[in-house]
Amino acid sequence: MKKHIRALYLLPLIVLFACSMPGETAAPDEGPDPVDAPLEQEPTDAPVQIDSGSDQIQPESLTQQLIAPEDLIYLGAFRLPEGSNGSNWEYSGYALTYYPDGDPNGDQDGFPGSLFGIGHDHHQMVSEINIPIPVISANKDPNELNTATTLQEFQDIRNDLFGYLELPRAGLAYLPPQGDQTTGKLYFCWGQHFQFEREASHGWSELDLSAPHTAGLWHLSDYTNYVGNDYLFPIPENWAQVNTPGLLLATGRFRDGAWGGLGPALLAIGPWTEGDPPPPGAILENVIPLLLYGTSDPNAPEIITSEDQRMITYAEADEWSGGAWLVSDNRSAVIFVGTKAIGRNWYGFSNGVEYPINEGEPVPDVPPWPHDDRGWWSEDIAAQIIFYSPNDLAQVANGSIQTWEPQPYASLDISNYLFDPGFDFENSKRYLLGGAAFDQQRGLLYVIERRADGDKSIVHVFQIGE
Repeated sequence: MKKHIRALYLLPLIVLFACSMPGETAAPDEGPDPVDAPLEQEPTDAPVQIDSGSDQIQPESLTQQLIAPEDLIYLGAFRLPEGSNGSNWEYSGYALTYYPDGDPNGDQDGFPGSLFGIGHDHHQMVSEINIPIPVISANKDPNELNTATTLQEFQDIRNDLFGYLELPRAGLAYLPPQGDQTTGKLYFCWGQHFQFEREASHGWSELDLSAPHTAGLWHLSDYTNYVGNDYLFPIPENWAQVNTPGLLLATGRFRDGAWGGLGPALLAIGPWTEGDPPPPGAILENVIPLLLYGTSDPNAPEIITSEDQRMITYAEADEWSGGAWLVSDNRSAVIFVGTKAIGRNWYGFSNGVEYPINEGEPVPDVPPWPHDDRGWWSEDIAAQIIFYSPNDLAQVANGSIQTWEPQPYASLDISNYLFDPGFDFENSKRYLLGGAAFDQQRGLLYVIERRADGDKSIVHVFQIGE
């Protein structure tokens, strides 16, 4: 079987392809999707161990405390169920979280617990599903996969706290009771593509989606929305006790075109430390930055950047859409999943026509459909996971290094496991992956592939090997 991995280990800063200035607009929610090269996968029903290709750069050394890309074993994928209560899983998947006490009968198949996820992008409703046994489909045929069952129908847990969101971004994360809480909560955040003013973005709800008793919304100190209101995931308690006491929730965002910095942002928060719940509109002051590739200016909507504050593989057209804190025995890693821009990046249209960023430059005609969506584009894209060391983030939390100094120590291209990895301009498909969720007890990582089952998402499953 041919496998495909990209790995980095403290590589020198590389020169990237495009201007790092913020763009005016972004392309719509979907667009193109290719990979470096077509990757073959042998037919098999057994779990697949991801190996390193001989032509790939490998880490020079990984300590026993770090999870390496090759530790992830691919178990297969499963389909999402039909719609419910006025929404569905088409154009879905930007937020996902694991709930260990869901689906109590799941122990029988080895995949107990459940997943809460956000469905159709236009509806932004939340549903809970069980986790069926994943299947490796040699033919990349969704009909060969098991299908999840709806445990709770779609509901709008936002309680009218948000208005219309253009090109929305969102995050979900479950945590057991914290502080004075008596029940576990479903934490959420929502944002949109343009947010020129600092807007309240975070809250929590009960796990009963039909009676969510939604609390919020709250601001994240004086941070811009471009660094905080997308992916959301738990921080391990033992790490937080030492580095972010009381703050067990990681929240962040990657905004294309450098508006959120020159790489993914990540902040540690703990809303329960400031009220049960904090009052609506509260400004959460207990916020510790863990990653920020630039500096925050309270008077500017975007992050202020410079070339010495860049993630080493940053490209303006990247899309880091999910995250998780992986833990297995004495090994750990903080990961981001998303769509990595490959080759030349440009601001303009998908057929390669550039649109000027600076005023006074000639403006081209808008190309005909299907290349008429303006935003950040690249020659090619790949589905990728990037790995960060929690030790580096600890140094940031403790003030030993700057927020832009940590760099990914490895990356993993999972494009060969996708069911629909190619560009599809006619269907406006652009981004490959959505959210991610992690079952710490069993070392299971769930990653959403968007629009892989017609317009529905599917869920890929990986397990951390011994």
